[in-house]
Amino acid sequence: MPRTPTRDRVRVEDIDTSPKRRPPWIRVKAPMGENYEDIKRLMRSKSLHTVCEEAMCPNIGECWGSRTATFLMLGDVCTRSCGFCDIKRGMPNAMDWAEPLRVAQAVKDMGLKHAVITSVNRDERRDGGAPIFAMVIKRIRQIHPGCSIEVLIPDFKGSVEALRIVMEARPEILNHNVETVPRLFKQVQPQDNYEWAAATLTNAKKLDPEVLTKSGLMVGLGENMDEVKTVMRDQRDWGVDILTIGQYLQPSKQHLPIARYYTPEEFKELKDYGYDLGFQWVESGPLVRSSYHAAEQVRALSVVHRKLYGETAAS
Repeated sequence: MPRTPTRDRVRVEDIDTSPKRRPPWIRVKAPMGENYEDIKRLMRSKSLHTVCEEAMCPNIGECWGSRTATFLMLGDVCTRSCGFCDIKRGMPNAMDWAEPLRVAQAVKDMGLKHAVITSVNRDERRDGGAPIFAMVIKRIRQIHPGCSIEVLIPDFKGSVEALRIVMEARPEILNHNVETVPRLFKQVQPQDNYEWAAATLTNAKKLDPEVLTKSGLMVGLGENMDEVKTVMRDQRDWGVDILTIGQYLQPSKQHLPIARYYTPEEFKELKDYGYDLGFQWVESGPLVRSSYHAAEQVRALSVVHRKLYGETAAS
């Protein structure tokens, strides 16, 4: 299977390429600065990938400038072809079992207090690459104790066995993004399944209620507010503690088009609704992405966790 970016696999004739002017509340700063360059050099020196770069995150300048980054593991080639994502798709290379140690060393070198780890999908493996997540959690704890860990995992096709491998390593936060509403699933992420997302988040809470669970949504792909709120209710029913909601931004004209831009007032409405539903933390805004303000979330919620579960929770 050829390794090609999503933008080269979507038929141009199927896409509305008419220009849409970005509203004034969508402003992305160009990445620059000493910290940004330091992080970039560090990633290259250790042959590491970040979702910040691969997925063209609009917050890369802010996050790298504050010396935070989301590590992308299991290579940089994904077995799925989501219409919003710019990560290459194809048949991945063999698993790199030394990768967890390199990531852990980078976390130590950066002096991180909270590390976010994600990956491409590895559907060619029965375990989906779950052992690599467990290994990196253990490695970080070995060489950089005191750093809290968030893993943004694939759905593992709903596999409880694969999920258990990750949960037994006990990350502070287990994250899996739903991304969109059920009606748009096959258009936005054709190889994914809403039921797999539900199983992943529900089973995570069943396997270890002490681990915070987190999920995210993109808006602006053609859904309506009622559909978004329905998914939010589902996520609370699945036991999700932390929710992120952000505006979809089209990486290129060959990706899925933006149906519309949500206003800051609408993002506030969704944030307030999320707190009314009982989420412990809701991050909702135009440029919000899954790991945005992740360190602040775990620090704030660790106080709640210590009260609920004792001193063994995140610190």
